[in-house]
Amino acid sequence: MSIRVFVEGGGDHRSYTACRKAFSTFFGRMLGDRPRPRITASGSRDAAYRDFSRSLADDPDTFPVLLVDSEDPVPVGKSAAAFLRDRDSWTNPLPEEQVHLMVQCMEAWFLADRATLTQYYGDNFRDTALPGNPKIEEVLKNDLLDGLARATETTSKKRYHKTRHGFDILERLDPYSVQQRSPFARALFAVLLRR
Repeated sequence: MSIRVFVEGGGDHRSYTACRKAFSTFFGRMLGDRPRPRITASGSRDAAYRDFSRSLADDPDTFPVLLVDSEDPVPVGKSAAAFLRDRDSWTNPLPEEQVHLMVQCMEAWFLADRATLTQYYGDNFRDTALPGNPKIEEVLKNDLLDGLARATETTSKKRYHKTRHGFDILERLDPYSVQQRSPFARALFAVLLRR
Protein backbone atom coordinates (compact mmCIF):
# COMPACT_ATOMS: atom_id res chain seq x y z
CA MET A 1 0.00 0.00 0.00
CA SER A 2 1.45 3.37 -0.99
CA ILE A 3 1.24 6.56 1.06
CA ARG A 4 -0.11 9.70 -0.55
CA VAL A 5 0.11 13.04 1.27
CA PHE A 6 -2.49 15.63 0.29
CA VAL A 7 -0.88 18.89 1.28
CA GLU A 8 -2.22 22.42 1.36
CA GLY A 9 -0.17 24.49 -1.07
CA GLY A 10 0.75 24.88 -4.69
CA GLY A 11 -2.05 26.87 -6.33
CA ASP A 12 -0.73 27.40 -9.88
CA HIS A 13 1.34 24.99 -12.01
CA ARG A 14 4.72 26.47 -11.06
CA SER A 15 4.05 26.51 -7.31
CA TYR A 16 2.33 23.09 -7.55
CA THR A 17 5.56 21.60 -8.90
CA ALA A 18 7.70 23.46 -6.34
CA CYS A 19 5.42 22.36 -3.49
CA ARG A 20 5.49 18.70 -4.52
CA LYS A 21 9.26 18.73 -4.94
CA ALA A 22 9.88 20.50 -1.61
CA PHE A 23 7.74 18.15 0.47
CA SER A 24 9.12 15.11 -1.32
CA THR A 25 12.71 16.22 -0.67
CA PHE A 26 11.96 17.19 2.94
CA PHE A 27 10.27 13.86 3.72
CA GLY A 28 12.98 12.01 1.80
CA ARG A 29 15.67 13.47 4.06
CA MET A 30 13.81 12.11 7.05
CA LEU A 31 12.94 8.71 5.52
CA GLY A 32 16.38 7.90 4.13
CA ASP A 33 16.23 4.70 2.05
CA ARG A 34 12.55 4.05 2.79
CA PRO A 35 10.05 4.76 0.00
CA ARG A 36 8.84 8.33 -0.16
CA PRO A 37 5.15 9.14 -0.06
CA ARG A 38 3.56 10.55 -3.20
CA ILE A 39 2.76 14.22 -2.74
CA THR A 40 -0.36 15.92 -4.06
CA ALA A 41 -0.22 19.71 -3.79
CA SER A 42 -3.94 20.40 -3.64
CA GLY A 43 -3.91 24.21 -3.49
CA SER A 44 -6.31 25.43 -0.81
CA ARG A 45 -6.90 23.65 2.49
CA ASP A 46 -10.48 22.87 1.45
CA ALA A 47 -9.22 21.34 -1.79
CA ALA A 48 -6.70 19.23 0.17
CA TYR A 49 -9.54 18.02 2.41
CA ARG A 50 -11.70 17.13 -0.62
CA ASP A 51 -8.81 15.30 -2.34
CA PHE A 52 -8.00 13.42 0.87
CA SER A 53 -11.66 12.50 1.45
CA ARG A 54 -12.03 11.25 -2.12
CA SER A 55 -8.91 9.10 -1.81
CA LEU A 56 -10.01 7.75 1.58
CA ALA A 57 -13.35 6.66 0.10
CA ASP A 58 -12.31 5.51 -3.37
CA ASP A 59 -8.70 4.30 -3.35
CA PRO A 60 -8.23 1.17 -1.21
CA ASP A 61 -4.63 0.71 -2.39
CA THR A 62 -3.53 4.06 -0.95
CA PHE A 63 -2.99 5.21 2.63
CA PRO A 64 -4.00 8.89 2.30
CA VAL A 65 -2.62 11.51 4.67
CA LEU A 66 -3.97 15.05 5.01
CA LEU A 67 -1.48 17.82 5.87
CA VAL A 68 -2.77 21.38 6.27
CA ASP A 69 -1.92 24.50 8.24
CA SER A 70 -3.87 24.86 11.47
CA GLU A 71 -4.12 28.63 10.80
CA ASP A 72 -4.95 29.15 14.51
CA PRO A 73 -3.60 27.93 17.85
CA VAL A 74 -4.47 24.31 18.62
CA PRO A 75 -5.65 23.83 22.23
CA VAL A 76 -3.38 21.62 24.33
CA GLY A 77 -4.43 17.98 24.09
CA LYS A 78 -6.67 18.46 21.06
CA SER A 79 -5.98 16.13 18.14
CA ALA A 80 -5.57 17.40 14.61
CA ALA A 81 -8.78 15.64 13.54
CA ALA A 82 -10.83 17.10 16.41
CA PHE A 83 -9.39 20.55 15.75
CA LEU A 84 -10.32 20.45 12.06
CA ARG A 85 -13.81 19.12 12.77
CA ASP A 86 -14.41 22.04 15.14
CA ARG A 87 -12.60 24.82 13.26
CA ASP A 88 -13.51 23.97 9.68
CA SER A 89 -16.72 21.98 10.20
CA TRP A 90 -15.26 19.13 8.16
CA THR A 91 -17.66 16.22 8.54
CA ASN A 92 -16.15 13.52 6.32
CA PRO A 93 -14.14 10.84 8.16
CA LEU A 94 -10.87 12.14 9.60
CA PRO A 95 -8.95 9.10 10.91
CA GLU A 96 -6.62 10.30 13.68
CA GLU A 97 -3.51 8.62 12.24
CA GLN A 98 -4.11 10.15 8.80
CA VAL A 99 -4.77 13.81 9.67
CA HIS A 100 -1.87 16.14 10.44
CA LEU A 101 -1.20 19.83 10.97
CA MET A 102 1.54 22.33 10.29
CA VAL A 103 1.04 24.50 13.34
CA GLN A 104 0.14 27.27 12.82
CA CYS A 105 1.52 27.35 9.30
CA MET A 106 4.35 25.71 7.36
CA GLU A 107 6.63 28.64 8.18
CA ALA A 108 6.60 27.62 11.86
CA TRP A 109 8.90 24.77 10.83
CA PHE A 110 11.43 27.36 9.65
CA LEU A 111 11.89 28.53 13.25
CA ALA A 112 13.17 25.07 14.15
CA ASP A 113 16.12 25.43 11.75
CA ARG A 114 17.29 29.03 11.88
CA ALA A 115 20.70 28.06 10.54
CA THR A 116 19.09 27.10 7.23
CA LEU A 117 17.16 30.40 7.13
CA THR A 118 20.36 32.34 7.78
CA GLN A 119 22.24 30.43 5.09
CA TYR A 120 19.37 30.79 2.58
CA TYR A 121 19.03 34.57 2.97
CA GLY A 122 22.71 35.33 3.58
CA ASP A 123 23.96 38.83 4.38
CA ASN A 124 21.60 41.22 6.14
CA PHE A 125 19.33 38.46 7.43
CA ARG A 126 18.13 39.63 10.86
CA ASP A 127 17.52 36.54 12.99
CA THR A 128 16.61 38.73 15.95
CA ALA A 129 13.47 39.91 14.13
CA LEU A 130 12.01 36.38 14.29
CA PRO A 131 9.75 35.37 17.18
CA GLY A 132 11.86 34.02 20.02
CA ASN A 133 9.42 31.50 21.51
CA PRO A 134 11.16 28.07 21.40
CA LYS A 135 7.70 26.44 21.32
CA ILE A 136 7.22 27.09 17.63
CA GLU A 137 3.64 25.80 17.56
CA GLU A 138 2.60 28.56 19.97
CA VAL A 139 3.83 31.36 17.71
CA LEU A 140 0.85 33.14 16.18
CA LYS A 141 0.74 32.97 12.39
CA ASN A 142 0.68 36.76 11.95
CA ASP A 143 3.60 37.23 14.36
CA LEU A 144 5.59 34.61 12.47
CA LEU A 145 4.93 36.07 9.02
CA ASP A 146 5.59 39.63 10.25
CA GLY A 147 8.87 38.45 11.81
CA LEU A 148 9.92 36.73 8.59
CA ALA A 149 9.16 39.89 6.61
CA ARG A 150 11.25 42.04 8.98
CA ALA A 151 14.11 39.52 9.13
CA THR A 152 14.42 39.33 5.35
CA GLU A 153 13.51 42.81 4.08
CA THR A 154 17.12 43.98 3.60
CA THR A 155 18.49 40.73 2.15
CA SER A 156 19.38 40.29 -1.52
CA LYS A 157 16.37 37.95 -1.91
CA LYS A 158 14.14 40.69 -0.46
CA ARG A 159 11.17 40.20 1.83
CA TYR A 160 9.97 36.64 2.47
CA HIS A 161 7.40 35.47 -0.07
CA LYS A 162 5.63 32.13 0.34
CA THR A 163 5.72 30.94 -3.27
CA ARG A 164 9.08 32.48 -4.21
CA HIS A 165 10.95 31.40 -1.06
CA GLY A 166 8.85 29.05 1.08
CA PHE A 167 9.27 25.82 -0.86
CA ASP A 168 12.99 26.47 -1.47
CA ILE A 169 13.45 26.82 2.28
CA LEU A 170 11.34 23.76 3.11
CA GLU A 171 13.47 21.67 0.76
CA ARG A 172 16.58 22.63 2.74
CA LEU A 173 15.21 22.23 6.28
CA ASP A 174 16.59 19.64 8.66
CA PRO A 175 13.62 17.36 9.44
CA TYR A 176 15.22 16.22 12.70
CA SER A 177 15.33 19.80 13.98
CA VAL A 178 11.70 20.27 12.94
CA GLN A 179 10.46 17.17 14.73
CA GLN A 180 12.35 18.14 17.90
CA ARG A 181 10.52 21.46 18.09
CA SER A 182 7.13 20.52 16.62
CA PRO A 183 5.08 17.77 18.31
CA PHE A 184 2.63 17.75 15.38
CA ALA A 185 5.50 17.25 12.90
CA ARG A 186 6.84 14.45 15.12
CA ALA A 187 3.45 12.71 14.96
CA LEU A 188 3.40 13.01 11.15
CA PHE A 189 6.94 11.66 10.81
CA ALA A 190 6.10 8.73 13.11
CA VAL A 191 3.25 7.72 10.78
CA LEU A 192 5.43 8.03 7.67
CA LEU A 193 8.19 5.98 9.28
CA ARG A 194 5.78 3.25 10.44
CA ARG A 195 4.22 2.90 6.99
